[in-house]
Amino acid sequence: MINLSFIPFALSQVATPGPANMAMMATGARFGFKAALPFVVGVILGKQLIIWPIGYGIMEFAAHVPILFTILKFLSATYIIWLAWRVANMRLTYNEASAEVPGFWAGVLVHPLNPKAWAMILAGFTNFIDSDTPTFFATLYIAFCLLIIQIICHPIWTLFGDRIATLIAGKKYERFFMWFLALVTVIFVLMALIA
Repeated sequence: MINLSFIPFALSQVATPGPANMAMMATGARFGFKAALPFVVGVILGKQLIIWPIGYGIMEFAAHVPILFTILKFLSATYIIWLAWRVANMRLTYNEASAEVPGFWAGVLVHPLNPKAWAMILAGFTNFIDSDTPTFFATLYIAFCLLIIQIICHPIWTLFGDRIATLIAGKKYERFFMWFLALVTVIFVLMALIA
């Protein structure tokens, strides 16, 4: 049996600030909405890369080798914090020759290295799917719901970053905004680690 209350839960998780949303907002702010779209598509599809293995038993392996899961969790958090450091030191000048827009493959890596994404997906399987539900249908349900919600929410975060950039690029408080984005990203990564 599949629990439809997973949909509002997933919406609350995908739509709220977290490492992925902060990365998309910062990318939209730094490079503009249109240039950030390949990164956004990568982020959306990258979550599918972890939904299916979790649904088919990677958590069973983690239960037998918990230290490996813990190591991966902290390595992924370190990567996201490193990304936050890069965001903190970015400036919002468009079309800079030396700046390289994060592309599709950079986006694909965001969710596999995002502790919040792993925690949310695990919570989806353990709290909203009955144990007698066939694995394929349970995984398809979680994957499809998250895909649709991400297609709606992720571009909004990216556009929000783009719109903010038009207001503050080159202004004295630009640096504080970028540090704020980085700080929020780190806070949500730490929250995901201790949850």
